[in-house]
Amino acid sequence: MPKLRREPVRTCVACRQEAEKRALVRVVRDSAGRVALDAAGRAPGRGAYLHRDPACLEIARKKKALDRALRATAGPELWAELGL
Repeated sequence: MPKLRREPVRTCVACRQEAEKRALVRVVRDSAGRVALDAAGRAPGRGAYLHRDPACLEIARKKKALDRALRATAGPELWAELGL
């Protein structure tokens, strides 16, 4: 009987709920300090995860949860790309 591979679990920085990695979107700060959306989920650098839910995105923006988690400022371009 083949072993089932377990999906990694990550925590949303806005609502603090755990979810499977593929259910969340990853935002990464690279070595140059730029903050960007990581569509593949494998970019090098410090990462933070968010639900794709507009409510979670709004909470993260208002509380500056991404800024705190990444130790960098998430610019308006990133929020536009996320859908806010």
